[in-house]
Order: sequence, then C-alpha cells, then structure tokens
Amino acid sequence: MNLKVTGLHLEVTPALREFLESKLERVIRHVDNVIDVAVTLSVDKLVQKAEVNVHLSGKDIHVEATDSDMYAAIDALIDKLDRQVLKHKEKQSEHRVTAQAQPEASL
Repeated sequence: MNLKVTGLHLEVTPALREFLESKLERVIRHVDNVIDVAVTLSVDKLVQKAEVNVHLSGKDIHVEATDSDMYAAIDALIDKLDRQVLKHKEKQSEHRVTAQAQPEASL
C-alpha cells in the first residue's frame, strides 16, 4: 500500500502523520487489495478538512470530512471510510455468492 499525505495551507507534522497511519490501519484491515491511499489535509479559515482517495482493485473510494479540529476531522473521515469499505466488501461477497449459486441452480 502506498500512502501519500498532502497538506494544503498546513504542515503535516510527524504526529499528525502517525495518527493518520494508525487510524488507516483499522480500515485497511478489512480489505486485502488496497493499491494506493492519498490523503489531503487542508485548512480554510476556521474549517479543517480531510479528504481521502482509496484505490482498490476495481474501485476508487473518495471520502471527505470537515470539523473545527483536524484530529476530529480525521476521526470522522476514518469512520466514513470504514463504512464505505465495508459496504464495498459486502457487495463483492454478495456478488460472488449469487454468481456461484446461479450455475448450480440451473443444473
């Protein structure tokens, strides 16, 4: 997995990067085929914004979250990303089950 962290109008400190990496480990555990993760952290006046693009094999997931605190924005981002990844994983497993069950039923 390639991780790219970019800061717009913000310096990405080692503590912020480590916090982000530890939170992403929780999400990446759910999916085996993560190719690339690009995180953008930005500040616009009083709004802290965190965005992530996760490139999976066959699917790209984009999630955004805003808050007044960057750490809270990252937490909200990870929660949203976790739901999206689990939803994608469920769709894949349902698709495989129906595809495997269908030929057996026609026999």
